Amino acid sequence: MRQIPSIEQLRQRPKMQALEAEFGRSPLIDALRAEADALRSRVASGEHAPDDVAESIEQALPARLTALALPSLQPVINATGVILHTNLGRAPLARAAVERVAALAAYSNLEYDLDTGARGRRDVHAERLLCRLTGAEAAVVVNNNAAATLLTLAALAAGREVIVSRGELVEIGGGFRVPDVMAQSGAILREVGTTNRTRAADYAAAISDRTAALLRVHPSNFRVEGFTERPAAEDLTALGQRFKVPVIEDIGSGWIAPGPLPAPLGDEPTPRASLAAGVDLVLFSGDKLLGGPQAGIIAGRGDLIGTIRRHPLMRAMRVDKMTYAALEATLQEYAAGRAAQTVPVARMLSADLEDIRRRARALVDGLDNNVLGQLIDGVSTLGGGSAPGSALPTVLIAASHTTLSATELENRLRHSDPHVVGRIQDQRVVLDLRTVLPDQDERLLLVLNGV
Repeated sequence: MRQIPSIEQLRQRPKMQALEAEFGRSPLIDALRAEADALRSRVASGEHAPDDVAESIEQALPARLTALALPSLQPVINATGVILHTNLGRAPLARAAVERVAALAAYSNLEYDLDTGARGRRDVHAERLLCRLTGAEAAVVVNNNAAATLLTLAALAAGREVIVSRGELVEIGGGFRVPDVMAQSGAILREVGTTNRTRAADYAAAISDRTAALLRVHPSNFRVEGFTERPAAEDLTALGQRFKVPVIEDIGSGWIAPGPLPAPLGDEPTPRASLAAGVDLVLFSGDKLLGGPQAGIIAGRGDLIGTIRRHPLMRAMRVDKMTYAALEATLQEYAAGRAAQTVPVARMLSADLEDIRRRARALVDGLDNNVLGQLIDGVSTLGGGSAPGSALPTVLIAASHTTLSATELENRLRHSDPHVVGRIQDQRVVLDLRTVLPDQDERLLLVLNGV
């Protein structure tokens, strides 16, 4: 034990001074103490001390310091085939969005009016593009769609009733339940209809002078089939206009591109269609089908948006300059008509099967002798609580290793640099290039050849 130099003596060694310059004094001291303690424990348990104790500690320090300095948030190659993988951060950003975030990372006119030189408002950013793309009179952005629901109900319905179909009292990921959010907003839930069948007449019978709004919620992560009935948006808006009660629709994912829906989306509602049907406010996410950053978007009638803007909770739920930068850049890709090629989510949805096959074949042909790959047919999914049951035909790489089991190979890939996440199917690791960005193919091959 006496052979272990003091921490200060170790710090004076040239290599330690270089590490201190790179990682900082405090992390170096912590790492030195941890390594010295680990050495003492090994010697105390009967292990022979190294001939040069200081040299042994010095050699172990770079790896220990690197591990201590490693950020917890790490980049991942998503080879699962789930496009909107919530656990992997949902939508990957378009290059234009990444560049815009970098450009605005310093100072910006977030709350500064460049025309007057006076204080401005942050909640106007992205509004012009959102209105253009959805047909709304006004729009506001908050930090996610749960916040959009909570803020809308708090601003428009606190202390009053909101009528919702029993079939739409849903729970989505993370324990987000419509009844719970409604209770937090101060609104009073008024359930109508049944789990599988609700008619416009059910809403009409429940409307009273206590009614603040009719709420329509898209069941985005499940389907009810068979003996079902649900009023169309036009039926509810006609009812709302008749009784002068606003109709709010939470559509969840929010596909925003013009033109017909891609086939995998089925009958997913869109902001423009909902507003065209007369819905007063539509709520949707920024990081799902839109393919942008995490955000909740509220779009619709100008007077209602004005009330929401003035509510005290708006400040607690506002977004920062990075979110606005990424959102505006993403929206601009849609406005320019090039999102199908430049926004990753839109590109993955419409990816050509033969192009996926070509990329997969090139990767398999580049594998070395340790990893064997075979092309098999499979399906990708949308994920993220969007278009439940959607299945996109794809080509999978079924990978096996000459010495590792499927579980061991999958574990090695997860701990590689960069981390690769796939899935195990029929005792092989399968990788779906639909969700791998094209410029990641080469790095994925390097990882596979390095396990």
